[in-house]
Amino acid sequence: MPRLVRLYLVNIALGFALSAVFVAALIWLNVAGLGRLVAASPAGWLAAGMLFMFNGLVFAGVQFAIRIMAMAEPEGTPPGGRKTPAPVLAEPVKVPVAARRA
Repeated sequence: MPRLVRLYLVNIALGFALSAVFVAALIWLNVAGLGRLVAASPAGWLAAGMLFMFNGLVFAGVQFAIRIMAMAEPEGTPPGGRKTPAPVLAEPVKVPVAARRA
C-alpha cells in the first residue's frame, strides 16, 4: 500500500476514534441536555449516529491536514535543491549634499 494512502487511512481511523470519544462525552455529560434528549427520543440513536459521522469527518480531515502540513520542508532551505548565491554586500558611498542657510 502506498505511504500516502496508509497515512490517510490512519488519520481517518484516528479522527473517527476522536469523534467516538467526543460524542460519548457529549451524551454522558449531558451537555445542553443532549444526553437526556438522545435517551428519551425514539430516534435518539439516529441523532447520535449523525453526530458521530459528521464529527468523524471533520476530525479526520483536521487530523490529515495537520499531518500533511507537518511534512513540509523548513522555510530556511532553498527551493529545488539549488544553492542560493552568496549575498553581495554593497559598500556605502558618500554623497555630498550642499546645505543652504534659511
